[in-house]
Amino acid sequence: MKKIAIFALLALPLPAFADGAIPKSPLYETALAQDKILFDAYNKCDMQTLDKIVDDNLEFYHDKGGLMHGKADFLAAIKNNICNKVERQLIINDFEAYPLENYGFVEKGNHTFCNKIETPICKDKTNGIGKFFMLWRKDDDGYKLTRVISYDHVNSNKRIFKKGKK
Repeated sequence: MKKIAIFALLALPLPAFADGAIPKSPLYETALAQDKILFDAYNKCDMQTLDKIVDDNLEFYHDKGGLMHGKADFLAAIKNNICNKVERQLIINDFEAYPLENYGFVEKGNHTFCNKIETPICKDKTNGIGKFFMLWRKDDDGYKLTRVISYDHVNSNKRIFKKGKK
């Protein structure tokens, strides 16, 4: 009897959406927008935007570089090591966001990097991939990036990808 009831539930039509996609939560959309602001600034070397959205006491943990503490060191590292040298792209299918009550949210996912010196035109190209967790705190001015854990960075041609994912 239980099998029949489960089968009957599975046979019910699912809601149809115009583009065939299931809508994402407002938190997901907010997190995605913050990620876009952060990495558009990162990719374009927009130091003013980075200064505005990064917390003064940022803690940035990186599997290759260790701990970096503070916005000033983070911005200097971006300016000296990233600007016009590296481009980051989010792997949207792996992106997730979760609320942190009375704080903000955490986002996690995978992203690719293109070394612009090795690959001057990065469109749809990557030299590496990594994973990340980022914590965002909501304040009166919007959201501030407070903690980052960026790990499992590998050259993209050394990573074994899951079927259907970059």
